[in-house]
Amino acid sequence: MPTIDCDPAAARERLAGEGVRIDEGNTPHERWRAERDGAVAVAYDDKVVVQGSDPTRLTALLRDGGGRAHVYFDGASRGNPGPAAVGWCLVTSDGVVAEGGERIGRATNNQAEYAALIRALEAADEYGFDAVDVRGDSQLTVKQIRGEWNTNDPELRERRVRARELLERFDRWSIAHVPREINERADDLANEALDDAN
Repeated sequence: MPTIDCDPAAARERLAGEGVRIDEGNTPHERWRAERDGAVAVAYDDKVVVQGSDPTRLTALLRDGGGRAHVYFDGASRGNPGPAAVGWCLVTSDGVVAEGGERIGRATNNQAEYAALIRALEAADEYGFDAVDVRGDSQLTVKQIRGEWNTNDPELRERRVRARELLERFDRWSIAHVPREINERADDLANEALDDAN
């Protein structure tokens, strides 16, 4: 249950600016309440307490973004090219913040890896993180993003440009290749998305 030491009036204004509905408190001690994405923020005189099954998004809004996330991504293609999907996962010290998997149509494995990276970075940006440590099991994608390998394929070059644009939105970022077992959740999400479509 995150507790954020802050000015409740400023926090209320920030939430309202993000389109979150604010209600009056339920007790004389509560200044206001706000609910979003399965979590409830309750304001007191000098702090806001966030409760619920998924407090991370609401907490990020109250803290005006920031913080660091580990970003995992994986793409899958059956046929190379063939039916393809992406999987991604955002993790902080509080646990899994968000994750997702979806079909992306027909693509090569490398195209799917880039699509997964882009989707993961978009999610991290949406959540307002200011630092990301990106991890994936595609050595090609990681080394091309770092500039260690050339990107000769025109479509992959476009995706590399998009990924780099997204990375530049963060104050600090790193990207590293990890073994598949470290990237297991993102891999599972991509494969589940492919399986669900059959």
